Amino acid sequence: MGVSTSRPGAPPGGRGIALVTVDFPPVNALPVQGWYDLADAVRDAGRDPGIRCVVLAAAGRGFNAGVDIKEMQRTEGHAALIGANRGCYEAFAAVYDCEVPVVAAVAGYCLGGGIGLVGNADAIVASDDATFGLPELDRGALGAATHLARLVPPHLMRTLYYTSRTVTSQELRRHGSVWDVVPRAQVRDAALALAGEIAAKDGSLIRLAKAAINGIDPVDVRRSYRFEQGFTFEANLSGIADRHRDAFMGRRGDPGPVGADPGPGPHAGTKAPENTAPTETRPPPVPPAVPPSTPPKEPR
Repeated sequence: MGVSTSRPGAPPGGRGIALVTVDFPPVNALPVQGWYDLADAVRDAGRDPGIRCVVLAAAGRGFNAGVDIKEMQRTEGHAALIGANRGCYEAFAAVYDCEVPVVAAVAGYCLGGGIGLVGNADAIVASDDATFGLPELDRGALGAATHLARLVPPHLMRTLYYTSRTVTSQELRRHGSVWDVVPRAQVRDAALALAGEIAAKDGSLIRLAKAAINGIDPVDVRRSYRFEQGFTFEANLSGIADRHRDAFMGRRGDPGPVGADPGPGPHAGTKAPENTAPTETRPPPVPPAVPPSTPPKEPR
């Protein structure tokens, strides 16, 4: 249990690959320390001169279910909330800033904080049963629209965000954000095969290429996400977030349409599954560097 790093040797993985695996049963809802451990593992792998590509994978039935709500609700004060917020920020940034390309191997659900990870990855390989979504509004939080916007077109991003629907790996492949869709049992091998192709390139050039591509991004993902976090902070100060988290955990009555099923839509998605991923992302942060009244300048 926790975050581990290994080096696959023979093909299809090839040499020069670090495999970072997340394992937090039962649903891979990460505690505060888990986000920091993940950030450290990805950064350490990228700094290793012998590594030319990182594969980010998860054990268990889903890739990532976001933040551990139980940890936040049982901790007095805001320490766990702020810790999880900062941990998410660090983990997402570590994937984006990793000195070498990061391939996300997604099997099963990828919700909340999982979107922050894969949205910042360089490539995604997903299982044919994988689903992606942000159940934030149903969990009393906001955030990671920055990263969802890197996976789908703008209006679809807004619809998914406002409805808490999920989208399938097949649809993301049609949008060009998922490289390949394979049966669940083949996800890791397929991700390692892609990583092997990347790792076969000159290591110095791969690092220069990663820095160059990050440098031409039209949106500063760190600043944009930090801006979003300010609204999560506001939701927590107002008490809205606690009401929704408590309702989700079954502590109080339903404050509204938290678990309502909006019905089928034109895109292949449903509500984030209540029974598979009892978590959210982005708990309340420290106020962002950019106040909510001043939107980011970068074009969307």
